[in-house]
Amino acid sequence: MQRTFVSARSVAARVAQAQFVAQRRTFIRPTASLQADFVQDIYLRELKAYKAPAVSPNDAKGHVQEFTPPKAPQSPEESDIAKDLQAYESQQVEVEGQAASGEPTAVEEDWFEEEPEEPAGASH
Repeated sequence: MQRTFVSARSVAARVAQAQFVAQRRTFIRPTASLQADFVQDIYLRELKAYKAPAVSPNDAKGHVQEFTPPKAPQSPEESDIAKDLQAYESQQVEVEGQAASGEPTAVEEDWFEEEPEEPAGASH
């Protein structure tokens, strides 16, 4: 009986080790996603072999407008400040609510409408 027990134990050990080796091999074996992708290899090879055409400064001539800086604005010192000041001082002063000379004063209208009061005896 002891011999069958030892032989059963050795058989169980061999089966367990075989399963462990099988699991280890499937773990190390590359899956389909890790295997070589021929289309990707071709694409990468062509991408690395591509040489962009040389670009010269004259290529953009028809596509880009020439830059011309805008004119500098005229400074206030160049205009006649004394003339502008005299025109400002000679202007008529306008005050709200007062009519200008020669115009009649505008009548202020009351836009608030009051509802008519009902007599005290009338009730609903």
